[in-house]
Amino acid sequence: MSSTPPPGWYRDPSYPLVERWWDGTAWTDHRRQPETPQEPLVGPRPAGRGPGRAKAIALTAAGAVLVAAVVTGVVVLARDAGGSGSGAEAKTTAGSSVTTTPSASAPSASVSEPSADDPSVVEDELNGITLPLPDGWVRAENVAEDDAVMTTPGTYDCPGDPGLCRHGQVLSRTATASDASPEALARGDIADAMDTAFDRDGLDSRPFGGVTSHREVKAGTVAVGGRAGYFVRWRVTTAKGPGGYVQSLAFPSSAGSEAPVIVRFAFDAGADGPPLSDMDKITKGIRPIGDPATGGGVGSSIGASR
Repeated sequence: MSSTPPPGWYRDPSYPLVERWWDGTAWTDHRRQPETPQEPLVGPRPAGRGPGRAKAIALTAAGAVLVAAVVTGVVVLARDAGGSGSGAEAKTTAGSSVTTTPSASAPSASVSEPSADDPSVVEDELNGITLPLPDGWVRAENVAEDDAVMTTPGTYDCPGDPGLCRHGQVLSRTATASDASPEALARGDIADAMDTAFDRDGLDSRPFGGVTSHREVKAGTVAVGGRAGYFVRWRVTTAKGPGGYVQSLAFPSSAGSEAPVIVRFAFDAGADGPPLSDMDKITKGIRPIGDPATGGGVGSSIGASR
């Protein structure tokens, strides 16, 4: 369902000025400066791709280079003037370990944390929700997608291009279009969810030989943690393998600014894939953090939504 890139140096998703070593299963602490100027590398990265995202990454990297150049000049002048250099320094050489301040644009570190009160749920602190962990699922670990909250255990050889795939994965993220309705958000996200899970991965490979067709099998309003949401589910046919199912679920968070949340589901079809009923179980079990009594699900009473 989700391919794992091979070991190698890739742009650090939390600090694009440096490269970070991906050992094939997880990011290590080894970082380095790129040996030659180059375009941002396509490597392990969060799901949600497309031309707009690629341009945003390129612009962000370019802006970061300019800022780094200005800061470097200031530090050099301060040293020449006998300054004490009160700011923290980081020496970087090819292949060395670099200590950096995590980027503010990488909030997904709070995702897939075990709940202190209930080990059978996963907390997404950023979006103010908890998600139930059904039987046959584990918390996301050593997954390239930063916003993954849970996966099925283990991997298998992808039936298409070389790589390792998983039978199921669930991701939770904050939607960028805060003024759109849950239905518009879900319908706008489902195609990208399908492409990310079953068409091309982060290395432009096709783990399932590409998507050949899809059809909508279910859609409608749903209560999520007491808030009005909407979901869309597609059956996906691939050139190789049994294909699968994707679902995009959108709803307003009950925390903070009540920004909309999108939860993506991607399940392999066939006997080895997780049961589709798990999509409904997870949806029904989503709760606001600190409010375990507020549930939801198809047919449940729906609270007010902004």
